[in-house]
Amino acid sequence: MELKEDTPIVILNFKTYLESTGERAVELASACQKVADETGVNIAVAPQHMDLSRVAGAVEIPVMAQHIDPIRAGGHTGSVLAECALEAGARGTLINHSERRMLLADVEAVISRVRELDMVSVVCTNNVQTTAAAAALEPDFVAVEPPELIGSGIPVSKAEPEVVTGSVDAVKKINPDVKVLCGAGISTGDDMKAARDLGAEGVLLASGIILADDPERALLDLVSKI
Repeated sequence: MELKEDTPIVILNFKTYLESTGERAVELASACQKVADETGVNIAVAPQHMDLSRVAGAVEIPVMAQHIDPIRAGGHTGSVLAECALEAGARGTLINHSERRMLLADVEAVISRVRELDMVSVVCTNNVQTTAAAAALEPDFVAVEPPELIGSGIPVSKAEPEVVTGSVDAVKKINPDVKVLCGAGISTGDDMKAARDLGAEGVLLASGIILADDPERALLDLVSKI
């Protein structure tokens, strides 16, 4: 997944909102593409698995899976195979989102698997301790998101800034090559600036943009103070 150097990254998780399903997923991804082109900010999108191929075929910005299972090809009905996500156009994946928790051994297995396929790994964590544990597994990114703030409209960068700064410090000590993202409640340019000021290299967000009256305008506001 090619990213511009020295530029923060915004990952928009489409979740399973109707506003980001099917053709509306393509429209939302296209809005993200437009904002990325206009501003030069790295923007990636994570649509539902059923929409991966159609979204990846419609935009040039990076497209990610929302989840990949710790499996190899074979008899695993209903599971998400890394190779299938890659073939559908995913260049990376979220791992261990608070709405799709995984065992630590499974997190490690998925990180290793996507690394073999030259895909990007973004491990979601909920506090400093789990961020430190995740960093030791050498993902590309960790995204710290206290679950009680997800979808609350209260940004972690303001409500619990010590979680962000503590995560940044922990990762630097364990593996400085791992980049730290900030999630939960992020929706405005002020939120993004606060996250950056605390040391995060970008944000992972969802409802603040997806459920906005004008997602494109909301995205422009998000990156306006970078």
